[in-house]
Amino acid sequence: MKNNKNKGIKKTPMRRCVGCMESKPKKELIRIAGYEGTVTLDPTGKAKGRGVYLCPSSDCLEKAKKKRALSRSLGMELTQEQMEKLIEDIAGYEK
Repeated sequence: MKNNKNKGIKKTPMRRCVGCMESKPKKELIRIAGYEGTVTLDPTGKAKGRGVYLCPSSDCLEKAKKKRALSRSLGMELTQEQMEKLIEDIAGYEK
């Protein structure tokens, strides 16, 4: 007989920020998608390609940049222009 005690309780999906390495609920993080050489901010979480999660703060982006975590996780090298665009886009989401 199955245990139906947890029926109706939804699990919150957790993701890890590549900058600070903290696990947080998926909705609190921003997804960055890399697909065929392009890197974009993915606020919907549904864009094509490999995704990386990051806290909406420039501190976490700087940490990820320093560790080269974005390039490694996305499986592609990011150009200076792409990094500048990400910094600009994330500044709009910062709390």
